Amino acid sequence: MAALSLHTAVGNYGHTKPLKDGAANSDRFDLDHVEVSPVIAIFRRMVRGLEFDVAELALSTYLCSRAHNKPFTAIPIFLVRGFHHGAISYNTKSGIQSPKDLEGRRVGVRGYTVTTGVWVRGILQSVYGVDLNKVTWVLSGDDHVAEYVYPPNVVPMGDGDLASMLVSGEIDAAIGAGAVDSPDVQPLIPDARNAGIEYFKSTGVYPINHTLVIKNEVIAANPWLPAELFGVFKQAKETYLKGLRSGEHDSPQDQAMLEMAKVVGDDPMPYGFEAAQKTLETFIQFNLDQKVLTERIDPESVFAPSTLKL
Repeated sequence: MAALSLHTAVGNYGHTKPLKDGAANSDRFDLDHVEVSPVIAIFRRMVRGLEFDVAELALSTYLCSRAHNKPFTAIPIFLVRGFHHGAISYNTKSGIQSPKDLEGRRVGVRGYTVTTGVWVRGILQSVYGVDLNKVTWVLSGDDHVAEYVYPPNVVPMGDGDLASMLVSGEIDAAIGAGAVDSPDVQPLIPDARNAGIEYFKSTGVYPINHTLVIKNEVIAANPWLPAELFGVFKQAKETYLKGLRSGEHDSPQDQAMLEMAKVVGDDPMPYGFEAAQKTLETFIQFNLDQKVLTERIDPESVFAPSTLKL
């Protein structure tokens, strides 16, 4: 057993399994895994309670946390990535014909700083010309960073959930409502998968959802840790990808990973700052445009310096 034990909370993915079964490890630390379901529960427990030494965290939640001086720092491990064009649906009885028609409407989302919401709104603005300030964003929950102050066009939903309010017409569209059992609810962006692929091909942006953070006090006591932890997570991912390519893994999630590799390149879940810089710059700009952030920041500044060249 290593001298350093890290209270760790990350989701169960193919690329984290080698961490949890011990196939990927370090002789300098042990990962004491805590199973938390759903994964988003990790975020609130980390942001509000600092419960873990190492934790998976949604990227916009991390940026918002950092702006409010939460004492943890990310390393460029990106545990969840994907396209978001299919995350927004609308009520066909609303009269909406195109994304631009969202202006003047009420659009539901679980929390305003939710990463998927930031990506979808950024795409609506940058690709489809939607003026986000002309949309009323209706929240079905609150945000993990309690100190965050909402823009004036963000309002609470009250009683109800995204799916039921979308079906009833109380909201015109919703981000992240999931599968809704109603013929009146349809995807806003047709052929969303191909739209996401075209967005990637035209911009080079491969959206990041989740990163990995370490408590600052743990880094201060162990300055070598960010780089070492990066290496172990990378080792775990490479172990998984080797098995994926050889046909060892064939779950629906594994098949989705193989399909994504056909689009983004041989590594469907790339880690490291340099390869992600364009995506990070785009996402930071989206957060600024949407007033999740109030000040411009450099992407380099949000990661542990020792990991920037890894």
